[in-house]
Amino acid sequence: MSRQVVAMFARIAERYDRANTLITAGLHRQWRRRAVRESGAAEGMHVLDCATGTGDFALEFLRIVGSSGSVTATDVCEPMLDVFRRKLAGPLPNLRIEYADMLDLPYHDASFDVTSCGYGVRNADDPSCALAEMARVTKPGGRVVILETGVPRRFPMTMVYTLYTRLLVPLIGCIVAGDRAAYEYLPRTAAHFPSGDDFVAMMRQTGAFDHIRSIPLLGGASYIYVGIRRS
Repeated sequence: MSRQVVAMFARIAERYDRANTLITAGLHRQWRRRAVRESGAAEGMHVLDCATGTGDFALEFLRIVGSSGSVTATDVCEPMLDVFRRKLAGPLPNLRIEYADMLDLPYHDASFDVTSCGYGVRNADDPSCALAEMARVTKPGGRVVILETGVPRRFPMTMVYTLYTRLLVPLIGCIVAGDRAAYEYLPRTAAHFPSGDDFVAMMRQTGAFDHIRSIPLLGGASYIYVGIRRS
């Protein structure tokens, strides 16, 4: 992730959750829960959440894996991690919050049962490398689950989505987070980033997965992608 993008997320960290809830009308919570279910995470498993941000995805996994499992949550934006830490009542023995770049993860091969990333792959300088790294640290037969933005392809949803993201999202970002530029950047990158079959093709090109599937949400405004790590 470029220094400029890290700096942008640092600027909006304190109000990121509030803006995200308003922009998605709270749907992001349902989508994360659905992604966790699709990941196959279960009690006692070990999960890595990359680009964890303010930690909502990691906390959802933590609820599922229980005290016998563990979650490692990583990001390169310390102000976002600081917001995450303040959400916690205190240290949790099975949760680690660490600085780590998803392009060069400091973990051994096949360390985790599930590796996840929520709305972070498109911000990586090399998304294909990020996917390969997430696969590398996942156990054979384990799952890499990605929650990422998309663009609806069917009329009139495409028109509604375009108007909403180009006009209302920057306005909400300006009012709630005080940073219109950041909320112009986020939908702009989403509009140009591969989604649906194109994202699946990018995952397939890593050669790391036996099986990949995609699940559209809200007509393709977001997607869940699940890849089974090659045995």
